[in-house]
Amino acid sequence: MDKKLKVGILGGTGMVGQRFISLLENHPWFEVVAIAASPRSAGKKYEEAIGGRWKMTTPMPEAVKNIIVEDVSNVEEVASKVDFVFSAVDMSKDEIKKIEEEYAKTETPVVSNNSAHRWTPDVPMVVPELNPEHLEVIESQKKRLGTTRGFIAVKPNCSIQSYTPALHALKKAGYEPKTVVATTYQAISGAGKTFKDWPEMEGNIIPFIGGEEEKSEQEPLRIWGHLEGGVIVKAKEPVITCQCVRVPVLNGHTAAVFVKFRKKASKEQLIEKLVNFKGLPQELELPSAPKQFIQYLEEDNRPQVKLDVDFEKGMGVSIGRLREDTVYDWKFIGLSHNTVRGAAGGAVLCAELLTKQGYISAK
Repeated sequence: MDKKLKVGILGGTGMVGQRFISLLENHPWFEVVAIAASPRSAGKKYEEAIGGRWKMTTPMPEAVKNIIVEDVSNVEEVASKVDFVFSAVDMSKDEIKKIEEEYAKTETPVVSNNSAHRWTPDVPMVVPELNPEHLEVIESQKKRLGTTRGFIAVKPNCSIQSYTPALHALKKAGYEPKTVVATTYQAISGAGKTFKDWPEMEGNIIPFIGGEEEKSEQEPLRIWGHLEGGVIVKAKEPVITCQCVRVPVLNGHTAAVFVKFRKKASKEQLIEKLVNFKGLPQELELPSAPKQFIQYLEEDNRPQVKLDVDFEKGMGVSIGRLREDTVYDWKFIGLSHNTVRGAAGGAVLCAELLTKQGYISAK
């Protein structure tokens, strides 16, 4: 790429917005030139707008410190400065739907971390390794929006990344999951918080995360859906049931998963299919793509958050403890980084794929 594409971050002051900014530092293809947020941050330099609320472990990139934060509702103004935007705005679902469409209608592609458009029939919800073919629905969406280059693409919920990639790799290899039971143990950064913000989470477990169980059960079915008549039609199988639990961990969602398959397999066959699975991002060698998408850990006490959450810079998925089950066929533990692979990193990889395939380009 001769010249970097100009990127805007909508909702740039929140935790996912900050993660976008830290991940895009020195990105080979993209450069952050605009940051938009709520009116209370607008008009301030980014460093001043954040104040003491920088939540990343790495320092704030120098290149963004003096960017003047704009009001996210000044759509035309923000859109005029950028080739595309990442969206991590904190608003009601209806407001998010509206503002993301407004940006798309200015011929500015929107790659969103939000859940608002995940079930809009002509909006692709993509994990680039799993369902890149869903991007084809963008052509139908552009017709609806009346645009030539503006569209919305979204990434799925962070919770599903700890088990859906593994199930997908096995499904692709002919081991169709029929029934899945998953319990997720989810980090507090998924709520945009640190222990400093949420001290009552220390030494605590909360057995409920609003809306999360439905997302965890339904979103994999959309990933495994197919394109028909200009929309994505969700898959009917497998049947998935979930419980989602908030645990006192900063980063990293763990899942305990039980699966019934349509055909028999040996442990060796299943592990071989997991570790050898490659998707389009690996073939295309996209800048943020993990070389090894799924790793299998043989030790009984892995994956562990402390040891494994940053596997492949937080873009890989770690699986362990695969063993036969007395009620289902197999069970395993999965781990993924909820704000890298599960949020901003997954969206950056999606934007890289969209760029490579010509959906995103310089205005």
